[in-house]
Amino acid sequence: MPSTEKLELREVLKEIKMSRAAFYRMRARGKAPKLIKLPNGHLRCRRTDLDAWWSSMEDAAA
Repeated sequence: MPSTEKLELREVLKEIKMSRAAFYRMRARGKAPKLIKLPNGHLRCRRTDLDAWWSSMEDAAA
C-alpha cells in the first residue's frame, strides 16, 4: 500500500537542501514537487509526490 505520509514544507526543504526562496522560484517555473494547499493556507507534499519528483530529477540528469 502506498504511503500516505504528508510532509510539511519545512521537511521538504530540509530533505532537498533548498532555501524557501529558491523553492518558490522553482515552483513558479513549474519544476517543484506537487504540493497540497490546506484550508488554513499551509502546504503539504505527499511522500509519493516527492519521491516521484526525485525520480524525475534523476531521469533529467541522465
